[in-house]
Amino acid sequence: MDLDDRTRVSEVMSTPLETIGADEPLREAARRMSDSDISALVVTTGGGCIVTQSDIVGAVAEGKDIAETAVRDVMTRNVETVTPDLLMEEVAAMMTMYGVKHLPVVDDDYVGMISSTDIAEHLS
Repeated sequence: MDLDDRTRVSEVMSTPLETIGADEPLREAARRMSDSDISALVVTTGGGCIVTQSDIVGAVAEGKDIAETAVRDVMTRNVETVTPDLLMEEVAAMMTMYGVKHLPVVDDDYVGMISSTDIAEHLS
């Protein structure tokens, strides 16, 4: 198979990139995810962080008040990133290796997000 004929991240990633500040309350993160029908946001003031639905569910399970708890208190730190030219097979392998469902897409700056849902939809 010719590598140039295989699907790249740029063809499947979600754009525009949805973001949130680290000081925003979890309720706002949940609202933005719900409004945009997505399950993760890049944290703009976090330096390589995202907040996911799983982070929010974990906070609720711990009894945290989502109106009072800041994104920075539950966000996932030091996330791996991918580039738009990466092959989908490589992204799927990375998600499996790191045990994650979301990878921000970076091309000098954050440009999108690729999720396990994006990969599943692409394969179906």
